[in-house]
Amino acid sequence: MELVHTIEEVRSRHDAARAAGGRVGLVPTMGYLHDGHRSLMEAARADCDFVTVTIFVNPLQFGPNEDLDAYPRDLDGDLALAEGAGVSLVFAPSVKEMYPDGEVLTSVRVRGLADQLEGASRPGHFDGVATVVSKLFAIAGPCQAYFGEKDFQQLQIVTRMTRDLSIPVDVVPCPTVREANGLARSSRNAYLSDAEREAAAVLKRALEAGVAAIEAGERSPVEVERRMAEVVASEPLATLDYARVVDAASLETLESLRGTLRLLIAARVGPARLIDNVGTVLP
Repeated sequence: MELVHTIEEVRSRHDAARAAGGRVGLVPTMGYLHDGHRSLMEAARADCDFVTVTIFVNPLQFGPNEDLDAYPRDLDGDLALAEGAGVSLVFAPSVKEMYPDGEVLTSVRVRGLADQLEGASRPGHFDGVATVVSKLFAIAGPCQAYFGEKDFQQLQIVTRMTRDLSIPVDVVPCPTVREANGLARSSRNAYLSDAEREAAAVLKRALEAGVAAIEAGERSPVEVERRMAEVVASEPLATLDYARVVDAASLETLESLRGTLRLLIAARVGPARLIDNVGTVLP
């Protein structure tokens, strides 16, 4: 495995891999890698001949009161995990390498999909995500890019952006990886104490309660969301931000539930704001 820090090095390695007839896989991350990231790398390794992991804590997707400086970083640990997963290349650029002019005047926005849920709670967040991902795709060139379903709204935004802009990248969704208690793996879990980690499992229980209500015949999104909120309210260490059930493709609320649905939840547990989601399908 090779570690590089410049855009030109990535382009050179990818051009060489494609020239040799290889398929390139890309796993964009912000580092502090865990088993969820490992699952993306292993999926890319199974499909592709050359796998690149990017490690870049992107300042564009952090709001003024968010945790950019406190975001956990462990490059040595990340490199060990990536090498163990069979990664070919790690691209760990500086902010100067990614944004050489300092201020970034160009922004990518996916209207509609970026305006609700996490977008409503974190204004501008998904503009930063779409901008950096579009740049990483431009650097990587034709490839397959692997994203976890844990960040479902992000996955939908990246998929739509790629299709709308005819970017030669196939976006590959991968299942959420969970801890033993059901908590979705996340770099922000590092902020949690043992008691908070156990309490955070309430997000998955709330989602399961929503799915159970739907499977029992409930078709009112308001009622399903109410049941999810009740579960979170039963956990003293958790404070709900939102609990929603939406159309999976558009992320829009339906008057009556039908088709392919996604239940999404966000809550604060201790110092960490956590998100999770599950899907279900109605005839």
